[in-house]
Amino acid sequence: MKEEKVKYALVTGGSRGIGRAVCVQLAKDLDYQLLINYNGNKEAAEETLALVKEAGGNGTLLQFNVTNGEEVRSKLDDWHEANKNGVIEVLVNNAGIAKDGLFMWMSPDDWSSVINTSLNGFYNVTNALIQKLLVNKYGRIINMVSVSGLKGTPGQTNYSAAKSAVIGATKALAQEVAKRKVTVNAVAPGFIATDMTAELDESELKKMIPANRFGKAEEVAHVVSFLASDKASYITGEVININGGIYS
Repeated sequence: MKEEKVKYALVTGGSRGIGRAVCVQLAKDLDYQLLINYNGNKEAAEETLALVKEAGGNGTLLQFNVTNGEEVRSKLDDWHEANKNGVIEVLVNNAGIAKDGLFMWMSPDDWSSVINTSLNGFYNVTNALIQKLLVNKYGRIINMVSVSGLKGTPGQTNYSAAKSAVIGATKALAQEVAKRKVTVNAVAPGFIATDMTAELDESELKKMIPANRFGKAEEVAHVVSFLASDKASYITGEVININGGIYS
């Protein structure tokens, strides 16, 4: 008798903010074991795992730095070796950092670290898994981008460049893999209340937002969960905005 495959969803940068909300929502909505990736903050990742279990799901922590291609590949190879009957069907490329500042004064490190995390991180993790998704003839890749990648945000030239590049990659890869029932979509949040936006002046910024408030991480997570499901099988190469009405 053929052994039943255990299905997994991998969320990079799953320890906090939108990544955490996505892990919890997937645990509630879909029948996947969660692979919660984190880089440095194990304590926060463990809190996410506790919330996943509270929501009725289960999962494992997976530590790697998405910017380090060799480490990503070796950790994922080790995981596959240890979980022969496991199959990663869903990949949420959520890991990202911001180092804001005017371009004129932007250091090479502030430029390259942001590009490395969002864009090269997308490459490193997706490239390490894409062959298995194609062999499996089923997969969901969801890339976390940003309103900044669509309209550009002053003071975020590095972040806007990185997220815009991932949008282009999303549209191209979607066309390469669609025949194998692998979809590739992007979700572009606007101002969402998380650690990343905690220092922003919400009372001032919400005047720019037609909905007149910051979004919640859960509102982003619901869309990711839908895109990760069977229901979204005819949606690919799309960028879905979750921004309360801010359009470029």
